[in-house]
Amino acid sequence: MNHYGIGELARESGVTPRAIRFYEDYGLLRPLREGQRRIYRERDRTRLKLILRGKRLGFSLAEIAEILALYDEPRGEAKQLEFLLEKIAARRAELLAKRRDIEASLRDLDGVARDCRRRLQALKDGARAPARRRSRRRASR
Repeated sequence: MNHYGIGELARESGVTPRAIRFYEDYGLLRPLREGQRRIYRERDRTRLKLILRGKRLGFSLAEIAEILALYDEPRGEAKQLEFLLEKIAARRAELLAKRRDIEASLRDLDGVARDCRRRLQALKDGARAPARRRSRRRASR
C-alpha cells in the first residue's frame, strides 16, 4: 500500500500543503495520523485528484463533497456517476449561458470600438480641412 506525506502529495498535485490541510478540515480527505504526522493513502491521493478536477470544472466544495460521499453509499459508484452527470449538465448549461453573455458583450464592444474609430477618423479628417473652410464654419455659428 502506498503512503504519502503532505509535502509529497502537495508537490505531486501542484497544490500547497495548506490547501491539502483545508480539504482535510472540510472533511474531503481523511489521512491517518502518526503523532503530528499525516499519512495519506492511495484513497486520499485519488480523492485529491477528484477534488482538483471538480474545482477545475467549477463545482463548489459542497458539491464535490456530495459527489465523493455518494461513492461510499450502497449504490456507490453508479449513484455517484448519475449525480455527477446531473451536475455536469447543469454546469455545462451555466457555462453555455456565460459564453452567450460573453459573446454578446464582445459584439457590443466591437460595435462601440468601431463607432469610436469612425468618430475619431471624422475628427481627424475635420482637422485636416483647409484653414479657410474651418474659419468660415466658425463665423457662421
